[in-house]
Amino acid sequence: MKLSDIKKILPTLENVVFQLADGTAVPAHVHVTEVGQINKNFIDCGGTIRVENTVNFQLWNADDYEHRLKPDKLLHIIQLSDEKLQIGDYEIEVEYQRDTIGKYSLDFDGKNLILINKTTACLALESCGIPLQPLHVVASTNNSCTPGSGCC
Repeated sequence: MKLSDIKKILPTLENVVFQLADGTAVPAHVHVTEVGQINKNFIDCGGTIRVENTVNFQLWNADDYEHRLKPDKLLHIIQLSDEKLQIGDYEIEVEYQRDTIGKYSLDFDGKNLILINKTTACLALESCGIPLQPLHVVASTNNSCTPGSGCC
């Protein structure tokens, strides 16, 4: 989800509800403590220089259990950040701490904002020596496995 998407969604909501992809609810008293832009300049293992820009939301649970983030408040935080920082319309990445700080993509299911698990990946598979396709295993009807038979 891009920043422009959440700006359109928030005015349609009664409450801001974050939920993990497995259905686990993020506590209702969560705070959005940061909204910003992260610019990542890096080189991948294949030698390609890359640039990634994301909008970052940081979620934090405090001990103020009566706190509830309302859509208009989050929209105000976003608009203020946009105005002061000139944030681009990039994909949103959410930081949320469980056992450790996790990074999530953001999606919307029509009611809740869904934190989608992010994964790592090699960006230069063709340069790494990693097979692009899984190795093909040949099934053998032979009960013995000898080198070169294709059964092992």
